[in-house]
Amino acid sequence: MTRAEIRVQWKGQLPTTAVLCLTALCLGSFAPAAAAEDKRSHQWYLDAMQAERMWQSSTGVGVTVAVIDSGVDSSVPELNGQVLPGKDFSGEERGAHYDGEGHGTGVAVVIAGKRSGPNAWGLAPGSKVLPIRAQGANGILSMANSIRYAADQGAKVINISRAGPAGKAAKDALQPAVDYANKKGSLIFAGTGNNGAKGNAPVYPSSLPGVVGVGAVDKSLKAAKFSVHGPQVTLAAPGVSIPTRCTKELLGCTADGTTQATAIASASAALIWSAHPTWTNNQVLRVMMETAGKPEDGKVPSEYLGYGIVRPRKVLLDKEGDPGPADINPLLAARGTTAPPKTPQSRADNSAADAAHKPADRPDSSLPWPLTAGLAAAVAALAAGGLIIVRRRRT
Repeated sequence: MTRAEIRVQWKGQLPTTAVLCLTALCLGSFAPAAAAEDKRSHQWYLDAMQAERMWQSSTGVGVTVAVIDSGVDSSVPELNGQVLPGKDFSGEERGAHYDGEGHGTGVAVVIAGKRSGPNAWGLAPGSKVLPIRAQGANGILSMANSIRYAADQGAKVINISRAGPAGKAAKDALQPAVDYANKKGSLIFAGTGNNGAKGNAPVYPSSLPGVVGVGAVDKSLKAAKFSVHGPQVTLAAPGVSIPTRCTKELLGCTADGTTQATAIASASAALIWSAHPTWTNNQVLRVMMETAGKPEDGKVPSEYLGYGIVRPRKVLLDKEGDPGPADINPLLAARGTTAPPKTPQSRADNSAADAAHKPADRPDSSLPWPLTAGLAAAVAALAAGGLIIVRRRRT
């Protein structure tokens, strides 16, 4: 892959050292959006998923989605009244509503942004976001504590759009927390990572048993090239050209990554759970796997799309999907303990979500956790200097 070019519009001259810091930090792919632009008109996935129709049945009311990330800035207009108090496990004592990166805020906007105005709307605008800040030097431990806290707070959905290298130490710390959350009734979604074209190494927590690994697809509904693939992929969701918000100092942006795909999968679960509040986490996941848009070649699970692309409308509008047993995890069952979940035989109505699992050629993007304090400080310094627009594109 050719080296990405990062372009910055700055109020005055951009120092060379700032360029180096920015290049090291901007692991995601962002394109600018004009301040007065109607971002809703560019949310192609909401139209493809028939969100307006789904919202007549469910907006996610009654469902709390925990966003374990860099914090969530509740002051942005899209999230006014949408964010709960939360907790900061970073050890930095800045609070869960502090977000020095903008990453967690962007995730929260995709999930629960208010359904009004020119800003980006969330797929589950009736849901509430529980912000949990997990980063810093104790990243693995803070992530594990964050997962447990989310479950204890009654978060039905836990969104983790951050990733770390797979390894024994991470597994030993995170697997017990994942098991705990599943037993408490939560459903955990995590991005599979954005290095699909650069080694395709698996990451945690998406590779852990009991976590729903989410891959990304583009507007043609094909797997994005950057999306890490393998047996850890359970579901896929739109993850290319997703309008959202960066930090408060930045204009709205359009982002690519499994970060955004995971947020859309989490919001999809919130919509379904809100409409079926008596279902368990196992039942919500089962219907999501059953009703997902399958690969064109019919191979399920696919290493790129898993059981397919999320289609909550099939549950909400078409009343498809058998919730099945409340106490059997369909993902663990599909991996060998019992019979796998059913998959629809007919593909006549898959036009809005079917996809071949051949990856599309897209820019790479990723945002690993934990982000070092030094890089976070670099962002703050850049923001204070007057950063307006960040763009990353392939050359």
